[in-house]
Amino acid sequence: MIHFPILRWGQPYTSLDTTKVEHFATGEPVAEVSQANPGIVARDMRKGAERARDALREIPCVELLQMVKKGGELFKSAELPLGDGTQTPEDFVRQQSATTGLPEHMCRMNMGKLEYVLSHLDDVLTSLTRKLDYDILTRGYGEEDGVMRSYQATTPVVGMVLPSNSPGVHSLWLPILPLQIGLVLKPGPQEPWTPWRMAQAFFQAGVPKEAIALYPGLGDVGAAVLNNTARSLIFGGTATVEQYAASPGVQVHGPGFSKILLGEDTVDDWEQYVDLMVDSVLTNSGRGCINCSGIWAPRHSREIAEAVAERLGPIAPLPPEDPLAALAAFTVPGQAAAISADIDNALKEDGVEEVSARHQDGGRLVPQDRCDYIRPTVMHCASPGVAMAKKEYMYPFVTVVECPQDKMIGAIGTTLVATGLTEDPAFTRALLDARNIDRLNIGPVPTIKLNWLQPHEGNIVDFLFRPRAFQRA
Repeated sequence: MIHFPILRWGQPYTSLDTTKVEHFATGEPVAEVSQANPGIVARDMRKGAERARDALREIPCVELLQMVKKGGELFKSAELPLGDGTQTPEDFVRQQSATTGLPEHMCRMNMGKLEYVLSHLDDVLTSLTRKLDYDILTRGYGEEDGVMRSYQATTPVVGMVLPSNSPGVHSLWLPILPLQIGLVLKPGPQEPWTPWRMAQAFFQAGVPKEAIALYPGLGDVGAAVLNNTARSLIFGGTATVEQYAASPGVQVHGPGFSKILLGEDTVDDWEQYVDLMVDSVLTNSGRGCINCSGIWAPRHSREIAEAVAERLGPIAPLPPEDPLAALAAFTVPGQAAAISADIDNALKEDGVEEVSARHQDGGRLVPQDRCDYIRPTVMHCASPGVAMAKKEYMYPFVTVVECPQDKMIGAIGTTLVATGLTEDPAFTRALLDARNIDRLNIGPVPTIKLNWLQPHEGNIVDFLFRPRAFQRA
């Protein structure tokens, strides 16, 4: 069986405490994973964090950038070390699908997305650093356009508590190594595959091994990573966001509550946007924070809900190797049933209708022997005041909410991505000024379409470096 060791600054360490990750459908053990503990994390941070940054600073940023780009090629195409053996790209796809429940073609798609980001990382960093000379970050000071600039790294390493739901989230930490900041990764329980393979690809490309640590484990290990790194990223639900919202050293990535907003000037032409709506809800099995979970319209909301439900409702689970599989399995026991029960409870409120139900044979919840599926769900909400209008779940779920245009921005709540379907200058200005919207698209842009040259939930460079006054005699 494959064994994932702990990586203590690049050095494999086999723990006496191990856990098995199993195939979501068959229950067959896929890998054995060594489990770290908080003491190991704390000890390694004391001894190795500064050494990680020192090792990276010996290599110019531009050379590290080329190494990381080469690592992207290896990640996508090479046979790389895994445990006592090796792993081909197709092995990676099958194994990741087996433990996360994602269909194989989605794993392959996310693999390609990560390689794409790495192959364009020079452009990404040029944008995120605003064309700053990398040597200024290395030295801590330097002249730019005749003006003295100084930047101080806020941490020698970045901690990351990673999820299991979508491998695509790993794209957020790819720019860090070329900035000469080390990585401390706590992988998701079902998804150790991506961080391990990425690390091996970077090592093969020449990145110093002492720059990366990887600590599989339970929640207490994630807490230890957060507590022992000055800067960290964490992914989680609403409770996680609320817990760390006031911590300046933690960048929290939670639910997106991403939305499509139809303006008064376009809503009568809603039919031409149905493909965009369906893609925004369904892509990657709805697992991303950038998937659309709300469509808001001043009128025609019932017709919109019916049209989207007609497309999404009939979609049923397929085997993970099927290239047409559109749904990911829920691999945590009881999770899908709890979500479905929560929806049933919300349906008791007046003004809420499950439009997709009449397009499904057998109902919303599809229980299987060792996992469960939930079929795509489209709800109609007669007003933004019902509780269902604020719901989001980790599968293709969307509410279609009827709301006057002049009430929308105040009613939608916090929104990671908003696609405003409008050409009205006044509504466009209101959307630009809305402080509850992070990423904004104006026009027919799917919520799931990212521009990698722009920051996602905060600029990682601004998070890792602070400008300061500096004078030299």
